[in-house]
Amino acid sequence: MNAQVTPSRPWRFEAHVPADKSITHRALILGAVSQGQTVVRGALPSRDCLATAKILRQLGIDLDWRSDNTVLVRGGKLQESGDVLDCQNSGTTMRLFSGLLAGQSFFSVLSGDNSLRQRPMARVLRPLKAMGGQLFGRRGNQYPPLAIVGRQLAGISYQLPVASAQLKSALLLAGLFAKGKTVVTEPIPSRDHTERMLKDFGAAISREGKNIAIEAAGALRGREIAVPGDFSSAAFLIAGALLIPGSRILLRDVGVNPTRSAFLTVLQRMGAKIRVQNQRSFGSEEVADLEVETSELRGTEVRGESVPLFIDELPVLAAVATAAAGTTAIRDAAELRVKESDRIGAMVLGLRRLGVETEELPDGLVIEGGKPLHGAQVDSFGDHRIAMAMAVAAQRAEGVTTIQDAECVEISFPNFWQLFANKNEIKQEKLKL
Repeated sequence: MNAQVTPSRPWRFEAHVPADKSITHRALILGAVSQGQTVVRGALPSRDCLATAKILRQLGIDLDWRSDNTVLVRGGKLQESGDVLDCQNSGTTMRLFSGLLAGQSFFSVLSGDNSLRQRPMARVLRPLKAMGGQLFGRRGNQYPPLAIVGRQLAGISYQLPVASAQLKSALLLAGLFAKGKTVVTEPIPSRDHTERMLKDFGAAISREGKNIAIEAAGALRGREIAVPGDFSSAAFLIAGALLIPGSRILLRDVGVNPTRSAFLTVLQRMGAKIRVQNQRSFGSEEVADLEVETSELRGTEVRGESVPLFIDELPVLAAVATAAAGTTAIRDAAELRVKESDRIGAMVLGLRRLGVETEELPDGLVIEGGKPLHGAQVDSFGDHRIAMAMAVAAQRAEGVTTIQDAECVEISFPNFWQLFANKNEIKQEKLKL
Protein backbone atom coordinates (compact mmCIF):
# COMPACT_ATOMS: atom_id res chain seq x y z
CA MET A 1 0.00 0.00 0.00
CA ASN A 2 1.11 3.54 -0.81
CA ALA A 3 -0.04 6.64 1.07
CA GLN A 4 -0.37 10.03 -0.58
CA VAL A 5 0.18 13.02 1.71
CA THR A 6 -0.54 16.69 1.00
CA PRO A 7 -0.07 19.73 3.26
CA SER A 8 -2.67 19.79 6.00
CA ARG A 9 -5.18 22.25 7.37
CA PRO A 10 -4.53 23.25 11.01
CA TRP A 11 -4.79 20.40 13.51
CA ARG A 12 -7.26 21.05 16.34
CA PHE A 13 -8.09 17.92 18.28
CA GLU A 14 -7.73 15.82 21.41
CA ALA A 15 -6.61 12.21 21.10
CA HIS A 16 -5.31 9.15 22.90
CA VAL A 17 -2.25 7.70 21.20
CA PRO A 18 -1.76 3.91 20.90
CA ALA A 19 -0.71 2.01 23.99
CA ASP A 20 2.98 1.66 24.77
CA LYS A 21 4.58 -1.10 22.69
CA SER A 22 7.55 -1.69 25.01
CA ILE A 23 5.35 -2.00 28.10
CA THR A 24 2.88 -4.30 26.34
CA HIS A 25 5.66 -6.73 25.33
CA ARG A 26 7.05 -6.87 28.84
CA ALA A 27 3.67 -7.18 30.59
CA LEU A 28 2.73 -10.19 28.45
CA ILE A 29 6.07 -11.93 28.98
CA LEU A 30 6.29 -11.34 32.74
CA GLY A 31 2.65 -12.30 33.17
CA ALA A 32 3.43 -15.59 31.41
CA VAL A 33 6.18 -16.55 33.89
CA SER A 34 4.28 -15.42 37.01
CA GLN A 35 1.97 -17.36 39.29
CA GLY A 36 -1.72 -16.62 38.90
CA GLN A 37 -3.41 -14.27 36.47
CA THR A 38 -2.09 -11.01 35.04
CA VAL A 39 -4.57 -8.51 33.62
CA VAL A 40 -3.09 -6.11 31.06
CA ARG A 41 -5.48 -3.25 30.38
CA GLY A 42 -5.14 -1.22 27.19
CA ALA A 43 -2.56 -3.46 25.51
CA LEU A 44 -1.29 -2.47 22.06
CA PRO A 45 -2.71 -4.75 19.30
CA SER A 46 0.16 -4.05 16.92
CA ARG A 47 1.89 -6.65 14.76
CA ASP A 48 4.90 -6.74 17.07
CA CYS A 49 2.91 -7.28 20.26
CA LEU A 50 0.61 -9.82 18.63
CA ALA A 51 3.75 -11.74 17.60
CA THR A 52 4.80 -11.88 21.27
CA ALA A 53 1.31 -13.06 22.29
CA LYS A 54 1.30 -15.80 19.64
CA ILE A 55 4.69 -17.10 20.76
CA LEU A 56 3.53 -17.27 24.39
CA ARG A 57 0.55 -19.36 23.31
CA GLN A 58 2.91 -21.65 21.38
CA LEU A 59 4.87 -22.04 24.62
CA GLY A 60 1.76 -23.31 26.40
CA ILE A 61 0.52 -20.10 28.02
CA ASP A 62 -3.24 -19.45 28.31
CA LEU A 63 -3.56 -15.93 26.90
CA ASP A 64 -6.92 -14.31 26.10
CA TRP A 65 -6.68 -11.07 24.09
CA ARG A 66 -10.12 -9.47 24.30
CA SER A 67 -11.77 -7.05 21.88
CA ASP A 68 -11.31 -4.11 24.28
CA ASN A 69 -7.55 -4.85 24.33
CA THR A 70 -7.64 -6.24 27.83
CA VAL A 71 -5.38 -9.28 27.91
CA LEU A 72 -5.73 -12.05 30.49
CA VAL A 73 -2.49 -13.99 30.94
CA ARG A 74 -2.64 -17.09 33.13
CA GLY A 75 0.95 -17.71 34.07
CA GLY A 76 2.51 -21.13 34.15
CA LYS A 77 5.49 -23.24 33.23
CA LEU A 78 6.68 -22.67 29.67
CA GLN A 79 6.62 -25.71 27.39
CA GLU A 80 8.55 -26.63 24.26
CA SER A 81 6.86 -25.67 21.00
CA GLY A 82 6.78 -28.03 18.03
CA ASP A 83 7.08 -25.08 15.64
CA VAL A 84 9.47 -22.25 14.90
CA LEU A 85 8.65 -19.18 17.01
CA ASP A 86 7.98 -16.37 14.52
CA CYS A 87 8.98 -12.93 15.84
CA GLN A 88 7.87 -11.35 12.53
CA ASN A 89 9.50 -7.88 12.42
CA SER A 90 9.99 -7.44 16.15
CA GLY A 91 13.55 -7.11 17.40
CA THR A 92 12.19 -6.65 20.93
CA THR A 93 10.38 -9.98 20.74
CA MET A 94 13.46 -11.83 19.50
CA ARG A 95 15.90 -10.33 21.98
CA LEU A 96 13.64 -10.69 25.03
CA PHE A 97 12.73 -14.28 24.19
CA SER A 98 16.42 -15.08 23.65
CA GLY A 99 17.04 -14.26 27.30
CA LEU A 100 13.87 -15.92 28.54
CA LEU A 101 14.31 -19.18 26.63
CA ALA A 102 18.04 -19.59 27.28
CA GLY A 103 17.26 -20.64 30.85
CA GLN A 104 14.41 -23.07 30.10
CA SER A 105 14.70 -26.85 29.90
CA PHE A 106 13.83 -27.27 26.22
CA PHE A 107 14.84 -26.46 22.65
CA SER A 108 13.50 -23.43 20.73
CA VAL A 109 14.01 -21.73 17.38
CA LEU A 110 13.39 -18.00 16.96
CA SER A 111 12.99 -16.56 13.47
CA GLY A 112 11.30 -13.61 11.78
CA ASP A 113 10.69 -11.83 8.52
CA ASN A 114 13.43 -11.00 6.03
CA SER A 115 14.18 -7.66 7.71
CA LEU A 116 14.57 -9.17 11.17
CA ARG A 117 16.79 -11.96 9.85
CA GLN A 118 19.27 -9.27 8.72
CA ARG A 119 19.51 -7.65 12.16
CA PRO A 120 22.60 -8.53 14.23
CA MET A 121 22.04 -10.62 17.36
CA ALA A 122 25.61 -11.37 18.46
CA ARG A 123 25.43 -8.63 21.08
CA VAL A 124 22.69 -10.59 22.87
CA LEU A 125 24.07 -14.09 22.31
CA ARG A 126 27.53 -13.29 23.64
CA PRO A 127 26.59 -12.60 27.30
CA LEU A 128 23.95 -15.33 27.32
CA LYS A 129 26.67 -17.79 26.30
CA ALA A 130 28.82 -16.43 29.11
CA MET A 131 25.96 -17.40 31.49
CA GLY A 132 26.22 -20.95 30.15
CA GLY A 133 23.56 -20.64 27.49
CA GLN A 134 23.70 -22.61 24.26
CA LEU A 135 22.50 -20.30 21.48
CA PHE A 136 23.39 -20.48 17.80
CA GLY A 137 22.73 -18.27 14.79
CA ARG A 138 23.67 -17.89 11.16
CA ARG A 139 27.05 -16.66 9.97
CA GLY A 140 28.98 -17.41 13.12
CA ASN A 141 26.18 -16.69 15.57
CA GLN A 142 25.57 -13.26 14.12
CA TYR A 143 22.08 -13.42 12.59
CA PRO A 144 18.69 -15.18 13.00
CA PRO A 145 17.20 -17.71 12.93
CA LEU A 146 18.42 -18.51 16.43
CA ALA A 147 18.53 -22.04 17.83
CA ILE A 148 18.37 -22.15 21.64
CA VAL A 149 19.15 -25.27 23.68
CA GLY A 150 17.72 -24.31 27.06
CA ARG A 151 19.74 -25.21 30.13
CA GLN A 152 20.55 -24.08 33.66
CA LEU A 153 22.29 -20.70 33.59
CA ALA A 154 24.69 -19.09 36.05
CA GLY A 155 24.58 -15.44 36.99
CA ILE A 156 27.36 -13.16 35.76
CA SER A 157 28.42 -9.53 36.03
CA TYR A 158 28.28 -7.93 32.60
CA GLN A 159 29.20 -4.49 31.33
CA LEU A 160 26.96 -3.55 28.42
CA PRO A 161 29.07 -2.40 25.44
CA VAL A 162 26.38 0.13 24.51
CA ALA A 163 23.24 1.46 26.16
CA SER A 164 20.52 -0.94 25.02
CA ALA A 165 17.22 -1.56 26.80
CA GLN A 166 16.63 -4.72 24.76
CA LEU A 167 20.00 -6.26 25.62
CA LYS A 168 19.64 -5.26 29.27
CA SER A 169 16.15 -6.77 29.38
CA ALA A 170 17.28 -10.04 27.79
CA LEU A 171 19.94 -10.49 30.47
CA LEU A 172 17.57 -9.61 33.32
CA LEU A 173 15.02 -12.14 32.04
CA ALA A 174 17.78 -14.74 31.82
CA GLY A 175 18.77 -13.81 35.37
CA LEU A 176 15.32 -14.85 36.58
CA PHE A 177 16.29 -18.44 35.73
CA ALA A 178 19.99 -18.38 36.69
CA LYS A 179 21.80 -19.58 39.79
CA GLY A 180 23.25 -16.74 41.79
CA LYS A 181 23.17 -13.04 41.05
CA THR A 182 23.19 -11.43 37.61
CA VAL A 183 24.53 -7.88 37.53
CA VAL A 184 24.15 -5.70 34.44
CA THR A 185 26.12 -2.45 34.24
CA GLU A 186 24.95 0.28 31.87
CA PRO A 187 27.43 2.75 30.36
CA ILE A 188 24.62 5.33 30.31
CA PRO A 189 20.93 4.99 31.20
CA SER A 190 18.47 3.37 28.78
CA ARG A 191 14.70 2.96 29.11
CA ASP A 192 13.89 1.20 32.36
CA HIS A 193 10.44 -0.36 31.84
CA THR A 194 11.80 -3.86 32.48
CA GLU A 195 13.32 -3.00 35.85
CA ARG A 196 10.17 -1.21 37.01
CA MET A 197 7.91 -4.05 35.92
CA LEU A 198 10.10 -6.80 37.37
CA LYS A 199 9.88 -5.06 40.74
CA ASP A 200 6.09 -4.77 40.39
CA PHE A 201 5.85 -8.53 39.76
CA GLY A 202 7.93 -9.25 42.87
CA ALA A 203 11.36 -9.99 41.41
CA ALA A 204 14.47 -9.70 43.59
CA ILE A 205 15.89 -6.74 41.65
CA SER A 206 17.84 -3.72 42.83
CA ARG A 207 19.78 -0.83 41.37
CA GLU A 208 22.89 0.90 42.66
CA GLY A 209 24.25 3.59 40.36
CA LYS A 210 24.78 2.05 36.93
CA ASN A 211 24.49 -1.52 38.27
CA ILE A 212 21.23 -3.49 38.12
CA ALA A 213 21.20 -6.79 40.04
CA ILE A 214 18.64 -9.61 39.86
CA GLU A 215 18.36 -13.03 41.49
CA ALA A 216 16.02 -15.98 40.96
CA ALA A 217 14.52 -15.64 44.42
CA GLY A 218 10.95 -16.95 44.58
CA ALA A 219 8.07 -16.92 42.12
CA LEU A 220 6.75 -13.79 40.49
CA ARG A 221 3.12 -12.92 41.18
CA GLY A 222 0.51 -11.97 38.57
CA ARG A 223 -0.90 -8.47 38.80
CA GLU A 224 -2.94 -5.85 36.98
CA ILE A 225 -1.18 -3.45 34.63
CA ALA A 226 -2.60 -0.37 32.89
CA VAL A 227 -0.59 0.46 29.77
CA PRO A 228 -0.04 4.20 29.15
CA GLY A 229 0.05 5.84 25.74
CA ASP A 230 3.26 5.23 23.81
CA PHE A 231 5.48 8.31 23.83
CA SER A 232 7.22 7.16 20.64
CA SER A 233 3.84 7.18 18.84
CA ALA A 234 2.86 10.51 20.39
CA ALA A 235 6.08 11.97 18.97
CA PHE A 236 4.70 11.91 15.40
CA LEU A 237 1.55 13.82 16.37
CA ILE A 238 3.59 16.26 18.45
CA ALA A 239 5.84 16.87 15.44
CA GLY A 240 2.91 17.35 13.07
CA ALA A 241 1.29 19.93 15.34
CA LEU A 242 4.57 21.84 15.66
CA LEU A 243 4.97 22.06 11.86
CA ILE A 244 1.42 22.68 10.62
CA PRO A 245 0.52 26.40 10.94
CA GLY A 246 -2.33 27.22 13.32
CA SER A 247 -2.35 23.83 15.05
CA ARG A 248 -3.10 23.05 18.67
CA ILE A 249 -3.62 19.51 20.00
CA LEU A 250 -4.01 17.74 23.33
CA LEU A 251 -2.70 14.18 23.74
CA ARG A 252 -4.02 12.40 26.82
CA ASP A 253 -2.48 9.73 29.07
CA VAL A 254 0.92 9.69 27.37
CA GLY A 255 3.72 7.83 29.13
CA VAL A 256 6.41 10.30 30.23
CA ASN A 257 8.86 7.92 31.87
CA PRO A 258 12.08 10.00 32.24
CA THR A 259 14.05 7.37 30.30
CA ARG A 260 11.68 7.79 27.33
CA SER A 261 10.73 11.46 27.13
CA ALA A 262 14.04 13.25 26.49
CA PHE A 263 12.62 14.14 23.06
CA LEU A 264 10.43 16.73 24.81
CA THR A 265 13.50 18.44 26.25
CA VAL A 266 15.14 18.64 22.82
CA LEU A 267 12.00 20.06 21.20
CA GLN A 268 11.58 22.66 23.94
CA ARG A 269 15.23 23.66 23.44
CA MET A 270 14.35 24.21 19.78
CA GLY A 271 11.53 26.56 20.80
CA ALA A 272 8.59 24.14 20.81
CA LYS A 273 5.48 25.17 22.75
CA ILE A 274 4.71 21.98 24.65
CA ARG A 275 2.97 21.96 28.03
CA VAL A 276 3.05 18.88 30.27
CA GLN A 277 -0.19 18.78 32.28
CA ASN A 278 -1.98 16.53 34.78
CA GLN A 279 1.10 14.44 35.54
CA ARG A 280 0.27 11.28 37.50
CA SER A 281 1.02 7.55 37.64
CA PHE A 282 -0.24 4.37 36.00
CA GLY A 283 1.26 1.93 38.49
CA SER A 284 5.02 2.48 38.39
CA GLU A 285 4.92 4.49 35.13
CA GLU A 286 4.44 8.26 34.89
CA VAL A 287 1.79 9.63 32.50
CA ALA A 288 0.69 13.13 31.53
CA ASP A 289 -1.41 15.10 29.06
CA LEU A 290 0.61 16.98 26.45
CA GLU A 291 -0.64 20.21 24.88
CA VAL A 292 1.23 21.19 21.70
CA GLU A 293 0.88 24.17 19.37
CA THR A 294 2.60 25.39 16.23
CA SER A 295 5.98 26.92 17.03
CA GLU A 296 8.85 28.73 15.40
CA LEU A 297 11.77 26.38 15.75
CA ARG A 298 15.54 26.76 15.64
CA GLY A 299 18.21 24.19 14.90
CA THR A 300 20.04 22.30 17.61
CA GLU A 301 22.63 19.59 18.14
CA VAL A 302 21.99 16.25 19.86
CA ARG A 303 24.78 13.89 20.83
CA GLY A 304 26.30 11.96 23.71
CA GLU A 305 24.57 10.34 26.65
CA SER A 306 21.09 11.68 25.90
CA VAL A 307 20.83 9.95 22.50
CA PRO A 308 19.84 6.46 23.76
CA LEU A 309 16.95 8.04 25.67
CA PHE A 310 15.20 9.03 22.44
CA ILE A 311 16.76 6.77 19.83
CA ASP A 312 13.32 5.84 18.43
CA GLU A 313 12.38 9.51 18.03
CA LEU A 314 15.46 10.51 16.02
CA PRO A 315 13.80 9.95 12.60
CA VAL A 316 10.92 12.24 13.49
CA LEU A 317 13.36 14.75 15.01
CA ALA A 318 15.01 14.85 11.58
CA ALA A 319 11.59 15.59 10.06
CA VAL A 320 11.00 18.41 12.56
CA ALA A 321 14.46 19.81 11.81
CA THR A 322 13.38 20.56 8.22
CA ALA A 323 11.26 23.39 9.65
CA ALA A 324 13.84 24.68 12.14
CA ALA A 325 15.85 27.76 11.21
CA GLY A 326 19.54 26.98 10.83
CA THR A 327 21.37 23.69 11.25
CA THR A 328 20.38 20.61 13.22
CA ALA A 329 23.03 17.93 13.81
CA ILE A 330 22.33 14.43 15.12
CA ARG A 331 25.45 12.52 16.20
CA ASP A 332 26.42 9.45 18.25
CA ALA A 333 23.44 7.60 16.81
CA ALA A 334 25.12 4.78 14.87
CA GLU A 335 22.62 2.39 16.47
CA LEU A 336 20.10 3.72 13.92
CA ARG A 337 21.99 1.81 11.24
CA VAL A 338 20.78 -1.56 12.62
CA LYS A 339 17.12 -0.90 13.32
CA GLU A 340 14.25 -2.15 11.12
CA SER A 341 16.12 -0.31 8.36
CA ASP A 342 19.26 1.78 8.16
CA ARG A 343 17.35 4.75 9.55
CA ILE A 344 20.16 7.22 8.92
CA GLY A 345 20.41 6.30 5.25
CA ALA A 346 16.62 6.07 4.86
CA MET A 347 15.98 9.55 6.31
CA VAL A 348 18.81 11.15 4.32
CA LEU A 349 17.48 9.67 1.07
CA GLY A 350 13.87 10.61 1.79
CA LEU A 351 14.61 14.15 2.93
CA ARG A 352 16.85 14.81 -0.06
CA ARG A 353 14.00 13.78 -2.35
CA LEU A 354 11.83 16.40 -0.65
CA GLY A 355 14.51 19.02 -1.33
CA VAL A 356 16.15 19.14 2.10
CA GLU A 357 19.87 19.88 2.20
CA THR A 358 21.16 16.93 4.24
CA GLU A 359 24.61 15.56 5.04
CA GLU A 360 24.97 11.90 5.97
CA LEU A 361 27.38 11.06 8.77
CA PRO A 362 28.56 7.61 9.89
CA ASP A 363 26.70 8.10 13.17
CA GLY A 364 23.98 10.57 12.24
CA LEU A 365 23.02 13.39 9.89
CA VAL A 366 23.10 17.17 9.51
CA ILE A 367 20.02 19.05 8.26
CA GLU A 368 19.74 22.61 6.97
CA GLY A 369 16.22 23.63 7.93
CA GLY A 370 13.69 26.33 7.19
CA LYS A 371 13.70 26.08 3.38
CA PRO A 372 10.76 25.23 1.06
CA LEU A 373 10.13 21.57 0.23
CA HIS A 374 8.45 19.85 -2.69
CA GLY A 375 6.44 16.64 -2.89
CA ALA A 376 8.16 13.47 -4.08
CA GLN A 377 7.99 9.69 -3.95
CA VAL A 378 9.80 8.34 -0.91
CA ASP A 379 10.45 4.83 0.38
CA SER A 380 9.63 3.68 3.91
CA PHE A 381 11.94 0.66 3.47
CA GLY A 382 9.26 -1.27 5.34
CA ASP A 383 10.14 0.69 8.51
CA HIS A 384 7.19 2.07 10.47
CA ARG A 385 9.10 4.98 11.98
CA ILE A 386 10.50 6.05 8.61
CA ALA A 387 7.00 5.99 7.05
CA MET A 388 5.56 8.16 9.83
CA ALA A 389 8.53 10.54 9.92
CA MET A 390 8.24 11.11 6.17
CA ALA A 391 4.50 11.79 6.57
CA VAL A 392 5.38 14.51 9.08
CA ALA A 393 8.03 16.06 6.82
CA ALA A 394 5.56 16.00 3.89
CA GLN A 395 3.37 18.49 5.77
CA ARG A 396 5.83 21.19 4.67
CA ALA A 397 6.13 20.02 1.06
CA GLU A 398 4.27 21.70 -1.78
CA GLY A 399 2.29 19.14 -3.76
CA VAL A 400 1.82 15.42 -3.19
CA THR A 401 4.25 13.12 -1.41
CA THR A 402 3.82 9.38 -1.98
CA ILE A 403 5.10 7.08 0.76
CA GLN A 404 5.76 3.52 -0.39
CA ASP A 405 5.02 0.47 1.76
CA ALA A 406 2.96 2.62 4.09
CA GLU A 407 1.16 -0.31 5.72
CA CYS A 408 4.25 -0.98 7.84
CA VAL A 409 2.96 1.58 10.39
CA GLU A 410 0.80 -1.26 11.78
CA ILE A 411 3.93 -2.54 13.52
CA SER A 412 3.55 0.14 16.22
CA PHE A 413 0.69 2.56 15.34
CA PRO A 414 -2.16 0.51 13.83
CA ASN A 415 -4.53 3.44 13.28
CA PHE A 416 -1.95 6.02 12.22
CA TRP A 417 -3.32 6.60 8.73
CA GLN A 418 -6.91 6.70 9.95
CA LEU A 419 -6.07 9.27 12.63
CA PHE A 420 -3.89 11.19 10.20
CA ALA A 421 -6.64 11.14 7.58
CA ASN A 422 -9.09 12.82 9.95
CA LYS A 423 -6.73 15.78 10.24
CA ASN A 424 -5.25 15.80 6.77
CA GLU A 425 -6.05 15.19 3.14
CA ILE A 426 -4.59 11.74 2.81
CA LYS A 427 -5.45 9.07 0.27
CA GLN A 428 -4.48 5.44 0.53
CA GLU A 429 -4.02 3.27 -2.49
CA LYS A 430 -2.92 -0.28 -3.07
CA LEU A 431 0.24 -0.99 -4.99
CA LYS A 432 -0.42 -1.89 -8.60
CA LEU A 433 1.08 -5.31 -9.25
